[in-house]
Amino acid sequence: MSELKTNKISTNDTNNVAIDTALGLKSYDTTARDALTSVAGDIIYNTTDNKLNYYNGSSWVETSSTPAFTISYLVIAAGGGSPASPNRGGAGAGGYRNSYASETSGAGSSTETPLSLALSTNYTVTIGAGGTGTGNDSVFATITSDGGGQGGSAGGSGGGGYYNNGSGGAGTANQGNAGGNVSGNGNPYGTGGGGGAGGAGGTGGGSSVGAGGVGLESSITGTATYRAGGGGGSSEGGGRGAGGNGGGGIGSNDKTSGGNNGAGGTNTGGGAGGTSGYQGSNNIVARNGGSGIVIIRFPFQYGITIGAGLTATVGAIGNSTDKIVTFTEGTGNVSFTEI
Repeated sequence: MSELKTNKISTNDTNNVAIDTALGLKSYDTTARDALTSVAGDIIYNTTDNKLNYYNGSSWVETSSTPAFTISYLVIAAGGGSPASPNRGGAGAGGYRNSYASETSGAGSSTETPLSLALSTNYTVTIGAGGTGTGNDSVFATITSDGGGQGGSAGGSGGGGYYNNGSGGAGTANQGNAGGNVSGNGNPYGTGGGGGAGGAGGTGGGSSVGAGGVGLESSITGTATYRAGGGGGSSEGGGRGAGGNGGGGIGSNDKTSGGNNGAGGTNTGGGAGGTSGYQGSNNIVARNGGSGIVIIRFPFQYGITIGAGLTATVGAIGNSTDKIVTFTEGTGNVSFTEI
């Protein structure tokens, strides 16, 4: 039978239990603990792991010294690029994943769930670099956004269709939209626009040139900003497809040199504009897709350690109680502490 020993019991005006000396829980090592006959709610001090343990009715559970906290994120991959090939459609934007407030993620999906992370634990951050092919992925912890597709190819958002490749590339579900298709291949060979996070690329073909799909607007930093727009389609001397709002590059219409298409915007995940020119031309200029970005937002009472290899800025948001960290380049680990 259990026995309670005390020197004095008195009332407490605050209606709480008050103890004027340290509460000494029974102490056991793990072996002795496991030999106990216990019921749900029993609490002991484990001398093996130096933690409080409680019995949940079927097993002993260790209390954690690294509690979880919630963090919001915006993770955008690099947009697709435009290689030095003629009559390419606009490139697709990088995949767009978001958990901040009531804003949407790519392709019109609802806001994702913020992450619950542990303190004193390393998490990987990678910023997708822009290039002339499919964009590179961006990563934060368990969240990965897919790089945008070049003309005609699938990706976070797909690239626009072009001559002899009439279908736009598909976008990744809940990250981006498809590139625009091509209807007809007559002169001046208009191509489709690249898909954006907020809308599909426009249709091209013949004298029609598709605009890049619109990106999405986020205010995670405190300032509403569009990112992840698709690249505009191209033509041989006809119209130029406008880049989608959010860093999409304008398409080319320079048949002779093919060099007036635009790159995707840096740290927007925007797709590059499509190329023009003709087969065998040596003057077609490849353009990079826009590099990606990772932005995280979390309560101010937590600190962050940023590992080597990452370029980042840390700041506050006006009178907000939140801290904002923007990663613009590189790959490495981060960890969090309570301060």
